[in-house]
Amino acid sequence: MTESRPVRLVLIQFESELGNPAKNTERACQMIAEAAEAGADLVLLPELFSTGYQLNAIGPILGDLVEPVDGPTVRALQEAARAGGCYVAAGVALTRELTAVPYNSSVFIDREGNLLGTYDKQHLWALERFYFRGGNGGGVFDTDFGRVGVMICYDMGFPETARMLALKGCDLVLCLAAWCKEDMDGWYLNGPSRALENTVYTACVNRYGIEDDLVMPGHSYVSNPRGHIIAELEGEAEGVLVADIDLADVAAGRMDGRYPPYLRDRRPELYDDVLLP
Repeated sequence: MTESRPVRLVLIQFESELGNPAKNTERACQMIAEAAEAGADLVLLPELFSTGYQLNAIGPILGDLVEPVDGPTVRALQEAARAGGCYVAAGVALTRELTAVPYNSSVFIDREGNLLGTYDKQHLWALERFYFRGGNGGGVFDTDFGRVGVMICYDMGFPETARMLALKGCDLVLCLAAWCKEDMDGWYLNGPSRALENTVYTACVNRYGIEDDLVMPGHSYVSNPRGHIIAELEGEAEGVLVADIDLADVAAGRMDGRYPPYLRDRRPELYDDVLLP
């Protein structure tokens, strides 16, 4: 019998104040503390939670908002994770040592407050390409309950992103998003589809709020490896979603036939010819 690997996920459907990282980070850390008190193993914060997302507004001042990975926002998240004894995945705008060009990034922090690494959004949406540099891989993190993969928003629309994470052994794939109201059909299709075709859990946390003409309605959710949404924040408001899953179910379901053997039955030798530029 497979040993249980229970995980309590807490998805924080965050409402940011545009251009105010200090205030947003302070509130987020308070919410991480509350999640930890509720027994969280892994806390998720959405894309660009600390700055806000609307690039028509923050794009021209992004240089004043972006931080290095050892800046005040990440340090505060590390302390919140350490104090709460939980992992934290959060979407932030970061610079790197060798370039001043920002990345639409995420950090992954362990229970002791150590930064396990970062992931940079690979597929840039609309105006993002004018302000951010695209990432080139990564997004895989080892925890005491299993291997976790990270995507950011538009990445979820590309099956290759989640497939690469699954092939690297991730049983849980996170999507940190700022998904707009007009595209909610894709929101509900992409996460469950990535879960089913890779037989993994997906946890998709969305922003809530109105930033100028950009409306982000939330509806954060968790999908199981059959692509069924098993927990969702249905109200359009800032809120917290708690979901308990068992990652041992992934391997067990693949073995006993409850989950389709898509990964086992792949035929990569057939795919090279269609991977055109």
